[in-house]
Amino acid sequence: MEIWINPACSKCRSAIDLLDAEGAAYTVRRYLEDVPTEEEIRAVLARLGLEPWDITRTGEATAKELGLKEWARDEDSRGRWIAALAQHPKLIQRPIITADDGTAVVGRTDEAVRDAIGRT
Repeated sequence: MEIWINPACSKCRSAIDLLDAEGAAYTVRRYLEDVPTEEEIRAVLARLGLEPWDITRTGEATAKELGLKEWARDEDSRGRWIAALAQHPKLIQRPIITADDGTAVVGRTDEAVRDAIGRT
């Protein structure tokens, strides 16, 4: 199991605390420093069963600068969204936990983190 985190994020810290409390085996990826490639983002989206706009933090200043709220949310625009996430990783929702069974969750709640733990 791998968890993509921003150490400054309280949801990420809570997820790590819960993983530790549950004795889960995991590796940490500080995705702002170890930026995911477009291909890695595509793979995580497939595991999540989501689209790039579903994991985009549209309230971030960078999102406003890019005008993301105005971008089309369709198959033709998917690559543009993925490129934006790879170029501006702060836009990626966090934490993302990739489970050992090939799925993933956005671990913003204790329930979601426990769900990921249960998928091992």
